[in-house]
Amino acid sequence: AEVSVLARTPARLDDVPWRDEVTIHEGGLGDADALLAALRETDVACHLVHSMGGSRDFEREERETTEQFVRAVEEAGVERIVHLSGLHPEGEEELSPHLRSRAEVARIMLESTVPALVIQAGVVIGSGSASFEMIRHLTTRLPAMVTPKWVSNHIQPIAIRDVLHYLSAATTVPLCGELAHGRAIDVGAPDLLTYGEMMQVYAEEAGLRRRVMVPVPVLTPKLSSHWLGL
Repeated sequence: AEVSVLARTPARLDDVPWRDEVTIHEGGLGDADALLAALRETDVACHLVHSMGGSRDFEREERETTEQFVRAVEEAGVERIVHLSGLHPEGEEELSPHLRSRAEVARIMLESTVPALVIQAGVVIGSGSASFEMIRHLTTRLPAMVTPKWVSNHIQPIAIRDVLHYLSAATTVPLCGELAHGRAIDVGAPDLLTYGEMMQVYAEEAGLRRRVMVPVPVLTPKLSSHWLGL
């Protein structure tokens, strides 16, 4: 298969081992011309972007860039969308802004005229995963810590190799039966753990002493961000 990649800063890909095996297009999801150029003669469009980073209103930005992406996919005649989203409880009303935005993006994808397979994963265990890197850094650097209440939230982690397996399978699985018009698919390991439990498991695997955690329910998101920056 031939692979094309859309990147805002192509130079950042100069050192990746697969650099010479793909075609790289320069541009972001907000650039309609760059999107169409990257999607021309494409069978499958894989959307692996999350805009939570620097924008003050990342939910609005993510919604708008997703709508632009879907319009470009439809115009380019792409046959299917594969999107990596976040695992969240069914029917949960009080989602965090992060998960609420993930759910909104998934909804936009699934309402496209192009069939979309939305892979909904929990914490991805592997290098480069933001959630895993946070767990790794905190556990490695802090033998004792004051923890915000989200450390007791439950999640189903999944190995990065398993996520890649599902994403790869989603690009080729026949679109028939229940998949004919696309659907959301939850993926995760059998273990249901809290973030705190995952940190203790990481400490054990890394040969560290069991970490001391003191939960503080009044820790606000702003204070929590300072704590994470420690």
